[in-house]
Amino acid sequence: MLSTRITNARVITMDPARPHARELGIWQGRIVGLDEDVAGLPARRTRDLGGAVVLPGFIDSHVHLTWAGLKAETPSVAPSRRADEVLAAVAAAVSEAPAGAWVDLGGYDQRTLDRPLTAADLDAVSDGRRVFLGHISGHACLVNTAVLDGLPAEAVRADGYLVEGAMGAALQSRPPRSLSELVTAIERAARTCRTEGVTACAEAGVGGRLFGRSPIEAAAYQLAHESGRLPLRVRLMVAADALHPVRTAPEDTTSRALGLGLRTGFGDGALSLGALKVFADGGMMARTAALSRPYEGSDASGQLLDTPEALEHTIVEGHLAGWQLAVHAIGDRALDVALDALEEAEKRCPRPEARHRIEHAGLVRPDQLPRLAALGATVVVQPSFLRHYGDDYATVMGETRADWLYRGRGFLDHGVRLVASSDRPVADGAPLRAVQFMVERASRSGRVIGRDEAVTVAEALRSYTTEAARACHWEADAGSLTPGKRADLVVLGDDPHRVDPSRIGEIEVLGTFLEGDDTL
Repeated sequence: MLSTRITNARVITMDPARPHARELGIWQGRIVGLDEDVAGLPARRTRDLGGAVVLPGFIDSHVHLTWAGLKAETPSVAPSRRADEVLAAVAAAVSEAPAGAWVDLGGYDQRTLDRPLTAADLDAVSDGRRVFLGHISGHACLVNTAVLDGLPAEAVRADGYLVEGAMGAALQSRPPRSLSELVTAIERAARTCRTEGVTACAEAGVGGRLFGRSPIEAAAYQLAHESGRLPLRVRLMVAADALHPVRTAPEDTTSRALGLGLRTGFGDGALSLGALKVFADGGMMARTAALSRPYEGSDASGQLLDTPEALEHTIVEGHLAGWQLAVHAIGDRALDVALDALEEAEKRCPRPEARHRIEHAGLVRPDQLPRLAALGATVVVQPSFLRHYGDDYATVMGETRADWLYRGRGFLDHGVRLVASSDRPVADGAPLRAVQFMVERASRSGRVIGRDEAVTVAEALRSYTTEAARACHWEADAGSLTPGKRADLVVLGDDPHRVDPSRIGEIEVLGTFLEGDDTL
C-alpha cells in the first residue's frame, strides 16, 4: 500500500529517462513509481493537486541559515540615504538595550549614504553600549570605540570600519549566543526556505572565525534536528579554520582534523557533513573581492584572505585528507589562486570524484573557463546578487568585465557544471526569482548584465535540482523525481517553462513535501 498518491498533477521529473508524469506514488518517504506503475495500488491518502505543477524540491547549495534567522530578528538601518537616519536607528536600538550590553544592527551600506560613518559617530549615540553595525555584504562592519577597545591591535582601525579578518575578530568578541537562540534562528530561516520551495540546502561554513555564529553551531543544528525543528535536509560545510593539527601515521595523509564537539548520532540523511569551506577572498560590495586589476575608478583591487602559499597549503591538505573542497573565490585573482591550488592537489593525489566546488565565481575571465572545465570543478553561483546589486557590480567592473559577472552560458558551453544558490541572507533566497534572472540577466532596474550569459529555463532549473544534488553528493537520493529517490517535492502554481520569463519569479509556491510529508 502506498502511503501517499499524488494525482492530477503536471509532474516535471527532471529525469531525462521519463521527463513527465501525471501521478506519483510514495511509500516510506520514497518515490515508488509514476503513472501506470502505481495506478492500481491502494493508498492511505490521495492528494489531488488540481493540475498544479510538481518539481523536485529545490536545493539551495549555499546558504547561511543561522545568520539568516538571526538577521531576521536584528534591527536594520536599511534602506538609508542619510547618515543621520542611520544614527537615529542606532540610538533607538541602544535605548532598548540594558547598560553595557552588546547591540547588533544590520543593513549598513556606506555606498548609499551622504557620507560614511565612523566609530566616533557611533560613540555619540552608544550610551555606553558596544555597537556592532553589520555591512549588507557580510564582509565588513562598523563598530564603536567600546568594541575596538576589546580587539587585538592589528584588527583596530580608528574609523571603526572593519573588513574580513578584522570583522571576524569583532564577531569573536561578542558575548556567545545560547544554543536555544541558535536553534530558533535555524528553524526560522529553514521555514522561510520551505515557503519558497527549498527542501534541502548546504550551510556554507560552520565553526569559522569569519562567518561562524558560534564555535558550537553544529551542535545547534544537531539539536534542531533531534527536536523536530529542522524542516529541511541540511549539509554542513565546515570552515577550514575549524580544523586543528593532528598526529597521524605516515601513510595517512590527514594532517588536520575536525574539532567541532560533534558526538554520536551526528550525520544521518537529514543532517550531515559536507565540504570543507576555504575563504580565498572577500566580497564585491565591500570591495574586498580579489581582482587581477583594480575596481573601476579606484586603485584598490581587493584582497586575498591569506597568502597564495598558505591558501594552497590549506586546499592541498584538505584534498589529501579526503574532503570535498568549497573554495570561496569571488574575484578573478582569487580564482587564479584557487585553480592553481586545486591543480596542484590533483597532481599530488588524483581524485576524479572529489567534486570540488568554487563558491560564487563572481568574476571569471575567459581564459579561466577551460581551466575550470579541465579540473571538473563545479561552480556555485548566486544569480540574485546581480538581480539586487548588479547595477553597482557592473559599474565597478567596467564595460568589458561586467559581461564576466556570475556567468551562466559561458560555464555550460565549456562543460563546467553550473549550480545556482542564494547565499541567503546576503541576497533574496527565492529560487524562482533566481531562475528568472538566469534567463533574463536583468537587474531590478532593468539593466541587462552579460546578455550572452543567459541560460534556458530548463538549464536554470537543473542548477537548482539535479546539478545541486550532485554538488552536495545527494544525487542518489534527490534532484529528480525518480523511483527510489526521496519524495522531496515542490508544488507550483504554474510551469516555469510555459510562462513568460518575466513572470517566473511570480509563480506561486503552493507547498512542499519532505519525504512525502507536506506539513510544515
